[in-house]
Amino acid sequence: MENESVGDFFRQVRETKGLTVDEVASKTRIHPDFLKALEEGNFAKLPEQVFAKGFVRSYARSLGLDEEDAMRRFVESAGVFYNKQSELDRLRVRQLEDERRKQANRKVVIAAAAVAVLGLILLLNREQSAVAPSRQVVEPQSSTKALPPSTGKAVPGSTGTPAPRPSQEPSMGGHGAERTEHAPPSGAADSHPAPATPEPAGGSAAKPVESVPLASSSSEPLGGLPSDGRGGREAPLALDLEATEVSWVVVQVDGASPHEALLRPGERMRWTATDRFMLTLGNAGGVRVELNGKPQGPFGPSGKVARDILLKR
Repeated sequence: MENESVGDFFRQVRETKGLTVDEVASKTRIHPDFLKALEEGNFAKLPEQVFAKGFVRSYARSLGLDEEDAMRRFVESAGVFYNKQSELDRLRVRQLEDERRKQANRKVVIAAAAVAVLGLILLLNREQSAVAPSRQVVEPQSSTKALPPSTGKAVPGSTGTPAPRPSQEPSMGGHGAERTEHAPPSGAADSHPAPATPEPAGGSAAKPVESVPLASSSSEPLGGLPSDGRGGREAPLALDLEATEVSWVVVQVDGASPHEALLRPGERMRWTATDRFMLTLGNAGGVRVELNGKPQGPFGPSGKVARDILLKR
């Protein structure tokens, strides 16, 4: 019996003791399909190697066999299969890491482009503010000076005479000279009467011109900068697993290292992720799966192994 596989060895000992697969399953609390797969050498239907070794030890203990001898037989029988599985798992993890790295690079490129666009908008806004001149408010001075008296003679080559200062008045002796008063000689007061100062047209004093300030125009900027389109982060994904039968599970969160667990009936576990889960169920019909409170599946009947189940937003 040294060259027998671990499955044939277990089956012969079980039949010799008169036990059925269901009886062994009741004693070991291992699903009968897993026990049949172990006896048939169908390791593809068994869970990951760490769980399969636990099944082998429990099976050997229930039959009263040496656990170390059973483990040696299992390694000889299933070593090649699990080595290939390890290579496939490493390749899958490497592919996931490459994909995650590419996604990170794309995010960096998008962020750089957003920063460049924001800088261009800031530059255009600053240039627009510098080019548009700020117009000053101009208030014309009000004219309160009296018009000069009309002499009745036109001065050639001129269209008008500037109004003299209020403290000066024109005299008959010269244009623009200051007026000085002397006592008139005796008997000459009537021969040269002083000219009367004419009143402005309309018989009323000249009114000052009211100034009208120019409407100031201020250049408005191009507009407010666009607000950042990213809001609060999205709510994380929540994965809930509840076992109705014994089952091993493997959960990979956002491309990180896989987490393995053995769930017994009634046990419940939760994981959270940002983007997605990669799920493997050793007993597809024995586990209830919920993503953010929504039931998922079904992924297969009891005893069936469901691999690489992708759950994401």
